[in-house]
Formats: sequence, structure tokens, C-alpha cells
Amino acid sequence: MYQAISEFFRLEENGTTVRREVLAGATTFFTMAYIIFVNPTIMAETGMDHGAIFVGTCLAAAVACFFMGLFANWPVALAPGMGLNAYFTYVVVGEMGYSWQTALAAVFIAGILFFVISVTPLRRWMLESIPSNLRIALGAGVGLFIGFIGLQTGGIVVSNPATYLSLGDLSNPETFLAAFGFLLITILSVKKIPGAIILGVLGVTAIALAFGLVEFSGFVSSPPSMAPVFLELDFTDILNLSSTIVVLTFLFVNLFDTAGTLLAVATRANLVSGDGEIKNLDRALKADSSASVVGACFGCAPVTSYVESSSGIAAGGRTGLTAVVVGLFFCGAVFFSPIASIVPAYATAGALIYVAILMVSGMENLEWADPTELLPALITIILIPLTFSIADGIAFGFTSYVVIKLFAGQKEQISWGAWFLAILFISKFAFI
Repeated sequence: MYQAISEFFRLEENGTTVRREVLAGATTFFTMAYIIFVNPTIMAETGMDHGAIFVGTCLAAAVACFFMGLFANWPVALAPGMGLNAYFTYVVVGEMGYSWQTALAAVFIAGILFFVISVTPLRRWMLESIPSNLRIALGAGVGLFIGFIGLQTGGIVVSNPATYLSLGDLSNPETFLAAFGFLLITILSVKKIPGAIILGVLGVTAIALAFGLVEFSGFVSSPPSMAPVFLELDFTDILNLSSTIVVLTFLFVNLFDTAGTLLAVATRANLVSGDGEIKNLDRALKADSSASVVGACFGCAPVTSYVESSSGIAAGGRTGLTAVVVGLFFCGAVFFSPIASIVPAYATAGALIYVAILMVSGMENLEWADPTELLPALITIILIPLTFSIADGIAFGFTSYVVIKLFAGQKEQISWGAWFLAILFISKFAFI
């Protein structure tokens, strides 16, 4: 058995062992396990069944990890994407008024398009035609979007009729615990303690239990039924310009997030050859895109590669066996639904804020010296949270990029991809 596993994943060739890969998989899982608590909490606000979403999150992540490990042989774990789940809940369903069934259909179509892009030359064209600064801005803007939701969820920031926003009541136990949760996660992360985020979430939940703020319902049980969300996709309201924007938003955020994560992880995992070629990148992209299609069927927002995989790589993970181990952990997690059901929203708020800060850190790579590149990026970053819409932030960013480049006499620097998106978003504002 050991020999078969070693040969399949080419462990010796990659300078690793089964023991090291298992340890790496466990490290990655506990680093990203917060998603099994955060994702159901967010998506349940659409009216979806919390227990079903919990199981769907675990199984979608497990299947995606198996895809990545067995097909691409990459030590990268996947799960429903942070930011995309918030966009799904608060914008597509909450603000735009689509049903969650229609939103799942949009996720499914975006996943199909991502797969088509992954198996055709469109992948290279898409990645190369979108300005790098706007790609960076997209990640940072989504980070601020997530952070704002975390601040709202925790009651740290509240609405104010005079100033729009103001500081919440920190004497409120729930608000205090939300702020404490963020500080706890930050301290644990600074001390490089594995699984800092999930420890912070569970720590706040434990305090809430101790003070009677939540009611204990057990540790382990049989998994809830996934029937309320499984294959509940509605395509009847998907063929219009507004829903097309939703599909494209899911697609672009997932595509660029995935590409950035995979490229970063590939370097750390020694998957880049001497001539700069990334080993099995095509297979990794196919696995990731396929996972989004499956995830939609399980009732999840787009499934994407997690940068937290780098923690497992730091622990020695070098092959797909690491991802398979993570998938097995996610399968086991379905039996812990009682814990997920008692985790309050304010316990996950700190996790959202911390993840947001990590995503914003990418701004250091912006071209600060070139205003024609910098200003559209900053517009994107600022307007995503302030309009409470990833799609609108992207729209203003790409439109301003084309306009600024034109008036700066740099028309030749505008790619066909930027032209296409700018025209598409202008059409959105003109006709919707």
C-alpha cells in the first residue's frame, strides 16, 4: 500500500514521504478549517438551510481537494471562496434580489466558463490581457469588502444617520467578543501558531458558551441532510445583462484569485522548473474550475484554491497526497455539525477581518509610480467596499482604466480584454 501511494504521487521524486505529506495535509486543514464555520454562517442569510450548507461546504471542499491531489498532484487545498460567498449572499441575493437558486445557477455557469477557459488558449489571453494592477486591486478590494462585512457582523461598525457609519457599542458582549476574536487570531498568527483562525473562532465560541450567550448542542452527530440545497439550481432568470454581469464577476474573481494563488504556491512548492515552466499548471486549473461546477451542485459559492495551502507546503507538503489528506479531513468534518450550529456570527467576524487584512497586503505590488496604472486600481479598491458590490467596483475600475489611458495618450497599452470589459460595464450602467 505504502509503495503504491509513493509511486502514484511520485513521493521520492519530489523528495517527500507519506508521513510528511500527512502532516502537511493536517496543517493545511487546520489553517483553513474556519471556512466550515464561516461559509454556512454567511450563506444561511440567503435563506439556505444552515445544516445543508455545512455539509455542502465540507463535501465540496473534499471533492475539490481530491480533484487537485489525484489529477494535478499539487499540494493545494480548495474550498468555497471567501469574498465570493459574501458577494453571493449580500449582493446577488440581498441587494440584486435574485433567489439563491438563481445565484447557484450563475455560479454553475461561471464554473463551466472557467473550465472552458482552462482547456483552451483563452486562459493565457485572459490572464495576459487584464492589467496586472487591476488584478491586484481586485484581490485587495474583495479583501476590504470581506473586512467591512466582518466589522458589520460583529457590530464593531454600525450605521449612523448623521455620519453613515460609526463605532459600535463595545460594552455589548457580542461586539466585545467580535473585537476580542480578531485580536486573538492576530496574536496567535504573530506567534505562528498553526490554525490560528479556527482557534480564534472556537475560542470566542467557548467564551460565549461559558457566559450562556449560546446553547451547547453536542460535539458529534450524523450529518444533516444536504437535500435542501443539493442540485437546487434555477436557470430561468439567468439570461439577461444583469445576470451576465453576476456570472462574469464570479468568473473573474475566481479566475484571478486562483491564478494568483496557484502561481504563488507553485514557487513555494518547487513546482517551477529552471526555465520558468510550472509543472502541471493546466491540470491544476482544470481541477480548480471543475470544483466550482461541483460546488454549485452542492449549494456553494465558487470553490477556489486557498493560499493557506502554503502552511502545509511550509510543513513539507510537495505532492497531491497533501491535498488528498485535506480532503479526508473535510469528509470527517461533516460529523461535527453540532459545533458549527452553535458558532455565532460574531465569533466568525474576527476571522473575516483578519482574512481581509491578508488580502489587502497585495497592494504593495501596485505600480505606485505610474498614475495611469495606480488610479484605476485605487478606484477599484475603494469602490468595491463603498458601493458594497464587487461587480460595480470592477466596472468603475476597468472603465476608468480605459478612459485614463486614452486621455494620457497611451491607447496602445489598452488590451482587448480591458476594452471588452469596459464596454460591457458601460452597457450595464446604460441599460440597467
